[in-house]
Amino acid sequence: MKLRDILKGLAVLAATAGPGLAEDIKLGFITKFPVPFFATMEDAAKAYAAANPGVEIIYGQGASATDIEGQIALIESMVTQGVQGIALTPVDPTVAAALDKAVEAGIKVVLMDNNIPDWENRTALATTDNYAAGVIAGKHLASVLKAGDTLGILEGVPGVPALDDRVDGMIEGLGGLDVEVVGRTGTNCTEELGLSGAEDLLTANPELKAIYAACGPPAAGAAQAIRNAGIAPENIVLVGFDFCCGEAEALTDGIEDATVAQFPSKMAELGVDALVKAIRGEPVESLIDSGAALVTKENMADFQ
Repeated sequence: MKLRDILKGLAVLAATAGPGLAEDIKLGFITKFPVPFFATMEDAAKAYAAANPGVEIIYGQGASATDIEGQIALIESMVTQGVQGIALTPVDPTVAAALDKAVEAGIKVVLMDNNIPDWENRTALATTDNYAAGVIAGKHLASVLKAGDTLGILEGVPGVPALDDRVDGMIEGLGGLDVEVVGRTGTNCTEELGLSGAEDLLTANPELKAIYAACGPPAAGAAQAIRNAGIAPENIVLVGFDFCCGEAEALTDGIEDATVAQFPSKMAELGVDALVKAIRGEPVESLIDSGAALVTKENMADFQ
């Protein structure tokens, strides 16, 4: 066989081998801070890499929900390490400047969990529709509350769009029910601030009928505050978001009425897959919804 025929055959083989046999890909995967939700995302990314030879992923995580400088440092480190793409859960919109530098260096970026408003350089966003998920929580609250009842809100990190959407969606889900919101406080998505915030709500409003927590750790903190106050579960409604970080125990004990589950494994898998496809020149949807569902004591086994 002539050399040109061999080369021609190799060219045809390369063209038809499919994306899975293309060049190796090196990615960065950055999550916000150490809670089970983001650990689950990282586990899913590791499973994806294990199932797709040629995909290497390096990992990073911030120290807290407000660790902006830490996340910027991780982005810069990923660029230095020569990644071709970065998948991350942005801790704050101000990390966009660091991401712009990565994009200028030819690196593709897929955001997960929450968006950066008005930032146009992302390849895709893989996320829960947090507003729609908040509506799920609001509809449940509307089904168990009545006009004139009081509601306290434990927000996540005010100003973070995905977390704000969980609150705005919940209010929409109430469907115009005349519920009095007697307090709103940020928690940085921590159990400690959820506990203290719920204690303040309960102290200022002894007849408080419901608490909505926009993150899992504050929901667990609110459950502890209810326990500490000696309030019978049937006398207050607690609805959370994330189904993590002690919420299963609160549901089992009857202190938490319901929560909204996201699907972090699916979110991470879809995000990494979109990044790999984009690097290989394949089409990618700009918005990828990973879904959400209401969790109660009766159905929570389906989500564990």
